[in-house]
Amino acid sequence: MHNEKELRRLALGVLQPGFVGTTAPEWLLDCLRDGLGSVVLFSRNIETPEQVAALTARLRAENPELVIAIDEESGDVTRIESRTGSSRPGNHALGYLDDTATTHAVAQDLGHTLRAAGVSLDYAPSADVNSNPDNPIIGVRSFGADPGTVARHTSAWIRGLQSAGVAACAKHFPGHGDVAVDSHHGLPVYEAPVDDIARQALPPFRAAIAAGVRAMMSGHLLVPALDPDSPATLSRRILTTLLREELGYEGLIVTDAIEMGAVADQYGIEGAAVRAVAAGADAICVGGENADPDIPRRLADALVAAVLAGDLPAERLADAARRVAEFATWSTALRENATGAPDPFVGLDAARRAIRLTEAARTRLPLTGAAHVVELAPRTNLAIGKETPWGLAAPLRARTPATTSLQLREEDLPADAPLPAGVLAPAEGRPLVVVVRDAGRHAWMRRALTDIVRTRPDALVVETGLPGPLPGEAHVCTHGASTASAQAVAALLTDGSAPHAYDIPRQASPAVPASADLT
Repeated sequence: MHNEKELRRLALGVLQPGFVGTTAPEWLLDCLRDGLGSVVLFSRNIETPEQVAALTARLRAENPELVIAIDEESGDVTRIESRTGSSRPGNHALGYLDDTATTHAVAQDLGHTLRAAGVSLDYAPSADVNSNPDNPIIGVRSFGADPGTVARHTSAWIRGLQSAGVAACAKHFPGHGDVAVDSHHGLPVYEAPVDDIARQALPPFRAAIAAGVRAMMSGHLLVPALDPDSPATLSRRILTTLLREELGYEGLIVTDAIEMGAVADQYGIEGAAVRAVAAGADAICVGGENADPDIPRRLADALVAAVLAGDLPAERLADAARRVAEFATWSTALRENATGAPDPFVGLDAARRAIRLTEAARTRLPLTGAAHVVELAPRTNLAIGKETPWGLAAPLRARTPATTSLQLREEDLPADAPLPAGVLAPAEGRPLVVVVRDAGRHAWMRRALTDIVRTRPDALVVETGLPGPLPGEAHVCTHGASTASAQAVAALLTDGSAPHAYDIPRQASPAVPASADLT
């Protein structure tokens, strides 16, 4: 029988809170002394490599086996390089390239960077199969739409990252790819029968387990065929029956951020945390969107109260804390025994090789002078940092200083109005480059792009999101919006060294496997 003090220490042991600041706040140090076993870093905690290393060292002075996590996917979703953009391409570019050795190398390179910063757990890779082209939250974060491709690259990414001393975390179980709602704001529903789920969504997670993953993140989505009542994060049928018993997974189960609307809107963060642990989750990620220093205390109080009230078995809380402690010991040894350093060329080379372009685009390269760049910028989901740079104007300007640019958003282009004359005026007599991001998902972007190409048929269109049908003929696709991809395209446009040419199909899945015959 556990007393209340012991229960509180167990409760703190299962929390993975975020915090504000680039140094350790006193409340966090107090929690570490009281038994907190994990923290998670976000871009707000990161300024320089030296600063992050000093921060993590200070935290580990309170607990040498502290789990220090980060939500770092490379590509569009980056924390460690949020202010500059990722120097490595994201999953979709790697899946499209379909070279598992390259995926392993990119993940290993990232692992070296994270380990040097003191990180021991990375909330990556996304093992979601992006089978719904209208998915607003996964997209290029996925290796693709084919389960086999995603499984191969999930395995390679995990092995690469862990070979550099940082634990991987496959997410978002049981698969977040076939939904049309962003779980930051609402509850997505994955409407598929059990057989389809097993064939479409689960293979990458099976591959992750076989690759030695020791952390798995649950997804905030309802899967009626598996549990019609509770989202996966709060479902014993999904976390315990399916993941533990049927798939044989013995590692750590960590939740997606517990304050996200998909679960917190109905249960509150305290209620969601209690239900998650009861369902089989071992670690509660919190503080990505709301880093109130009072939240860890509130969650610990809620977990203790739930045990005392009989709503959460003490044995389940103790089991969760035990799994966190075992993971901490394993990940500490993994980090301390690894060697190696980042390679500044790995990411850029992979990004360059993942570029695809039409023959019409290839014949127009290199550009004959300084271009005018029009960037059609959508609102991004909360997984992508607002501070993370996007677009092609800056890297092109670095190569050709006379480059001019204009960035437009949906509110700048009313649906019932023609394209403003000033948008294209600077491009008169000069090359025109139009940059889009997931044009297939944004009607306003397709409309503006069609107007631009009608006026300037010679425009070069660069898609930095999921490829799909585009107006005009001269197209370049990067399969992601990382800085590495933007720099690779800038080099392509200015020196014409096309890595590969092909004709983008007029009607194509947004995530055609790289091995497909594109005609």
